[in-house]
Amino acid sequence: MNVTQASSMELAIYAITFATLISATVRLLFRHRSTIRQILGPPSPSWIFGHMLQLRLSREYGDHEFQWLKQFGSVYRLQGCFGKNQLMVADPLALQYILNSPVFGRTGAVNVMVDLVFGKKSVIGAQDNEHRRLRAGLNIGFTATAVRNYQPVFERVAETIAEELDNHPAASINISPLLTVATLGAITEAVFRYSLKDLGEEFVENNFQTVELTATRSEAQLLVDALSDRLPLWLWHAATYLPTTAFKIIRRGNELADQMGRQIVRERLDAAKQGLKMNDDLFSILLDPDVQDHMSGDDVVAQIRLILLAGQETTANTIAWGLLELAKNPAFQEKLRAEIQDALGTSAGAVAYDGMPLLNAFIKETIRLYPALPLADRVVLQDTTIPLSDPITTSTGHINRIPVLKGQHVTLCIAAYQRLESRWGADSHDFNPFRWLDGTEFRKEAVGPYANLLSFLGGPRTCLGWRFAIVEMQVILSHLVAKFSFAQVEGESILPRYLNNLLPVVSSGEKAVPLSITRI
Repeated sequence: MNVTQASSMELAIYAITFATLISATVRLLFRHRSTIRQILGPPSPSWIFGHMLQLRLSREYGDHEFQWLKQFGSVYRLQGCFGKNQLMVADPLALQYILNSPVFGRTGAVNVMVDLVFGKKSVIGAQDNEHRRLRAGLNIGFTATAVRNYQPVFERVAETIAEELDNHPAASINISPLLTVATLGAITEAVFRYSLKDLGEEFVENNFQTVELTATRSEAQLLVDALSDRLPLWLWHAATYLPTTAFKIIRRGNELADQMGRQIVRERLDAAKQGLKMNDDLFSILLDPDVQDHMSGDDVVAQIRLILLAGQETTANTIAWGLLELAKNPAFQEKLRAEIQDALGTSAGAVAYDGMPLLNAFIKETIRLYPALPLADRVVLQDTTIPLSDPITTSTGHINRIPVLKGQHVTLCIAAYQRLESRWGADSHDFNPFRWLDGTEFRKEAVGPYANLLSFLGGPRTCLGWRFAIVEMQVILSHLVAKFSFAQVEGESILPRYLNNLLPVVSSGEKAVPLSITRI
């Protein structure tokens, strides 16, 4: 979508708030001059868009960002929309501090999206004590033990994917939509013990529409995001009743999720009243009164949208990226297949996926190079000082701490951090799973929950489902690589593009990963 295709709501927002934005921007520029302007960065190409077109709408993600990282180091300054300075941070100690400190919060644009799509009662939308309460309740369903119980579900899903590939008549196949359906099916069965058919066609279709809606980015949206901090949330809620396609999808999705959630909660509670044993699905675990920190029906219903959306597309994309790298690296693919086939062939009962070193190195390397969320925006809620692992050079000298003032926007450069040469070696931009086996991977500050990576964020807002995602990837990748060979399709170029998530995109602009897949 381009500016001329922007919705009437977006254009109305520009007209209503433009004058306010100009005056606010001028005040902010003067206020932050003493802190952020001393930090080096590239000259801004535009006052309206700053560097945001280069950062967020480049043809291939990282075209400009990774060059800036090389030129200016792990901390530098960019200009956001309307001349607002923005601090870019890939320094590990700084990232660790920001993610764990209560003085950094989500920006207005992120809060708007979370509130409209997931709601304030979801764990991602809740704040402070309410967030901690919901997280404690949900955590019981995402512990290492709980996630291992979902392994048979993932194995059934992997078999379904294999059957689809066996029955596909073409020499090449776009693996992306198949994985999207499969990962939705996996989380649906694990969480509810429902099939996609049980969810209903409208629910599933709305889910896919919402995924597509949130995976968009345009010039108009960049400007709207810049305005979000200046607009009250009630105005956004009022705007959801405008007759636009996007808001219709959001409204209907929330209605369907509420209906579905209440139906499932009723089923579980009615069964408990009849003295029947609770199931081992996530909803049953969360509602079980014998479980510490169990949750109310309303609490559980409020998590439906988040669980289904967050646990579906990001995992599907990561698996697709992994298969693409295998197609590019046939020698490594053969080594991985040998390990997997040996493990599957000698296992008696449950497969020990954690016991496959090459498989897990492969997953870590895929997540390192292709984090689902390559950038995460934060705003400073009160004046503070950010510590640095390595000193940086400013226009006035060297510093190892950065004073920042309330209202300053800070971007966590997750993809850049995961490509720092100082942390991952001279080949940090290359696919090299063996770095995880030869002891050269980064082992210092613990910045994330898995392998010192930030693909699942870190701190109190770490992704609850990260173990779920890892086991799902272990199972699906193992079963596919054991049975199929993956090769590139001649003439196809697949690039990473940042559209709220890091997506694989072909030359036409469509999200797709076409691969030549052969049964072994």
